[in-house]
Amino acid sequence: IKDLYKTRVFRMSRWRNENMPKGCLGPKGRVIPENIITRPPSAELRPDQKDEDSLPPYEVLDDILHCLVEEEMSAREIVERGHDRDLVKRVEHLLYISEYKRRQSAPGVKVTARNFGRDRRYPIVNGFRDQDV
Repeated sequence: IKDLYKTRVFRMSRWRNENMPKGCLGPKGRVIPENIITRPPSAELRPDQKDEDSLPPYEVLDDILHCLVEEEMSAREIVERGHDRDLVKRVEHLLYISEYKRRQSAPGVKVTARNFGRDRRYPIVNGFRDQDV
């Protein structure tokens, strides 16, 4: 699930708890505890930290990331879709400065049409950024 957005992970988790795909091995019923799905996401770097303390709600964050990664939209185009300019620039900045972390991480299963593996690679040291917003 490495290339799935958080909102989709939650949707898939709920779906799996309610469905047993035909031919699927494994237990029936709820296999993902509800408290895992409903607990506020956290990097767990400090006590009582929640992702939404420093990030926008995942519905907003995932839409901005989808625009940047999947659709390769510019920040200006995303702002024109109705997102806050400063928030778009901040998310874009966080995306770029985290590139080195993606290079260091273990490979993951490709589930979507476009992922952070071979489908999207940005230079780690190149200082170019789209300043057209």
